[in-house]
Amino acid sequence: MMSSDDVFETKTYHKVDVRLLPFLFLCYILAYLDRVNVGFAKLQMLKDLSLSDAAFATGAGIFFIGYFFFEVPSNVLLKKFGARMWIARIMISWGVISACMIFVKGEWSFYAMRCLLGLAEAGFFPGVIFYLTLWYPSRYRSTRTAWFVAAIAVSGVIGNPMSGWIMDKLSGAMNLAGWQWLFLAEGIPSVIVGFWVIYYLNSSIEEAKWLTGEEKALLANRLVAEDQHKTEHNLKDAFASGKVWVLCAIYFTLMIGLYGIAFWLPTIVKAFGMKGYLRIGLVTAIPYGVAVIGMILLSLHSDKTGERRLHYVANVTAGAVGLILSGIFASQPVLAIIFLSIGTLGVIGSMPLFWPLPSAFLAGTAAAAGIGIVNSVGNLGGYFGPNIPIWAKAVSSDKSAALYIIAGILLVGAFLTYFFVPKTVRVGVGA
Repeated sequence: MMSSDDVFETKTYHKVDVRLLPFLFLCYILAYLDRVNVGFAKLQMLKDLSLSDAAFATGAGIFFIGYFFFEVPSNVLLKKFGARMWIARIMISWGVISACMIFVKGEWSFYAMRCLLGLAEAGFFPGVIFYLTLWYPSRYRSTRTAWFVAAIAVSGVIGNPMSGWIMDKLSGAMNLAGWQWLFLAEGIPSVIVGFWVIYYLNSSIEEAKWLTGEEKALLANRLVAEDQHKTEHNLKDAFASGKVWVLCAIYFTLMIGLYGIAFWLPTIVKAFGMKGYLRIGLVTAIPYGVAVIGMILLSLHSDKTGERRLHYVANVTAGAVGLILSGIFASQPVLAIIFLSIGTLGVIGSMPLFWPLPSAFLAGTAAAAGIGIVNSVGNLGGYFGPNIPIWAKAVSSDKSAALYIIAGILLVGAFLTYFFVPKTVRVGVGA
């Protein structure tokens, strides 16, 4: 039977959950949608702008070059200026730039706008991951991170059919192509929610007027107790930590898988013979739907057992096998989608298992910088992921070669995690 203290703690964290998680979830749906909707726009804009598949892959990936250079500074500035104003700045600027994609006229303007979008969005994801460390100790964080990261999958479930509908129904309206309406319709909400952030989010526990004094004290005490187990506290420690760079390499492999799938999934599904953008959107929503359910179940089990490393290894390995089998059965659409769903779960479902690891090593400014380093270096995989199908096509006639390559890279990440992430990294314990 739970004691009165346990009941109070449960109610307090539930109160924080209700206040923060749905809103952050909405923000990330918009962020991810604005980042990857170019994969759906590709089905129409390549012909309109006379872009090649290689030019598309370069433009899709160049987002992460701008992202890379401003990621760590952005995350440190978030700590300096507070989450409320900095996250609002990020959302408003990326929403404006995403909407302005309607003005792209050719290859170089496409590259420029994608790079600017990366600069604008840099810091959002690691900023929110760091923001969660200001509210939750590690033992609560995996499931909460899962609910936040689930926005990636939900973005696919909601966003792909919506993108297909926009391109089917609005093509030609007001002399704008369907892909232009897509960028406009999915960019403006980010600006609106960005202004909402200013009035809704609190940068710290102390600022939260919706918490009582007792609730604030409990939350603060749980964080102080956990920080006593962490040994690295300086900004330079984050850059010097071998653990951080191992995590960078692991996350790099995961991002190759994520964006290799995300940017090309509509094209893969279209190759099955699907007709109509809405139908393609509905079918591409299936792998993301599977990922939503699987991610939550995995994270709940990880939080219950307190184990991260083996959960990550097993899920990524299963995802790699799923991608391989989806390639083998590419001529059978139903089986291909089933195995592609397993592959998508292996990638997206591993993100909430991964992100408690950096904050288990670092505290304070080092945590903000360490998370920023891992996310920025790891996200360079987002440049390589979209380009793998282009490179694979140049060296192999097998249409599934790209899936096999991505699967192999994911297995490398599983290997690094198994052999180089300490077995002692468990919930609430620094390593």
